[in-house]
Amino acid sequence: MIEKLKHKIDLKTKPIGSLGKLEDVALKIGSIQNTLSPEIKKPTMLIFAADHGLADEGVSPFPKEVTHQMVLNFLNGGAAISIFCKQNGLNLKVVDAGVDYDFPEETNIIHAKIDCGTKNILKSPAMSEALCLECMTKGKEIVSEEFTNGCNTIGFGEMGIGNTSSAALIMNKITGYSIEECTGPGTGHNNEGLRKKIEILKKASELYNPKNAHEILATYGGFEIAMMVGAMLQAKEHGMLLMVDGFISTSAFLVAHAINPSILDNAIFCHVSQERGHKLMHKYLNVEALVSLNMRLGEGSGAAVAFPIIKSGVTFLNEMASFEDAGVSNKS
Repeated sequence: MIEKLKHKIDLKTKPIGSLGKLEDVALKIGSIQNTLSPEIKKPTMLIFAADHGLADEGVSPFPKEVTHQMVLNFLNGGAAISIFCKQNGLNLKVVDAGVDYDFPEETNIIHAKIDCGTKNILKSPAMSEALCLECMTKGKEIVSEEFTNGCNTIGFGEMGIGNTSSAALIMNKITGYSIEECTGPGTGHNNEGLRKKIEILKKASELYNPKNAHEILATYGGFEIAMMVGAMLQAKEHGMLLMVDGFISTSAFLVAHAINPSILDNAIFCHVSQERGHKLMHKYLNVEALVSLNMRLGEGSGAAVAFPIIKSGVTFLNEMASFEDAGVSNKS
């Protein structure tokens, strides 16, 4: 199928390779769907939200309350991810994976709370392996429901004060990069705040010696990251296209990739974040992002902004004329 797709792409009315990354996108999606005429169906953005016990140590300049406040902002349509999903035709769904707040039952949210935030990693692992497995299973169920409802393209975003710290620790243990290389300012630390954050994460890294991806996830992850790992793995099982966002989402992907390396075949890395470490994640995975817009917001915002580019890759493959169709002479 790959050779047939390349042939179809090369015969469009353009110089070979002249659509650049759009040609890579078309080849990727056609390969995932095993067709010369791929479709994007019911594209959905899943935002997983949870709180982190390590936030009590000051790893973020924002208080934990911002997690649930931003979730409500998502639901009320006021956040960046809300407006970008609306603009670009993405179905936005928010998952309460473990926010330290009781959302009313009637709230338009996927109620999947495992607990009211993880434990403080300086005092114990973030969660038990049993809770981690429960998170992953719930993530798989959520994606399976989307697939059953006709979705074949899914993006992954997150919200959780302190989750760049979890992401940095996961990255450190999986890739071997140093804590300094993995750790950035997150939601906006100044130099002193970043120095303190690095000290805390070094201490947390030295406390434990997890032996595999599951143990790393349970030790350092957030409920939202663990749920996202399960969701990503299930999306791969269903043959869906995965749109991977920024630093935290890619940390989840690192774990999913360690569990099932073939998940790379289904993933498009939508943007490269300004958060320190994200470029090194891409280097470790040997992938290239679609765009670099100096963004570092999270929420799935980079994936939502890049989605029209992904659609363009499918559109040109399906609708652009070939040399023969257009009666245009190809080069001799």
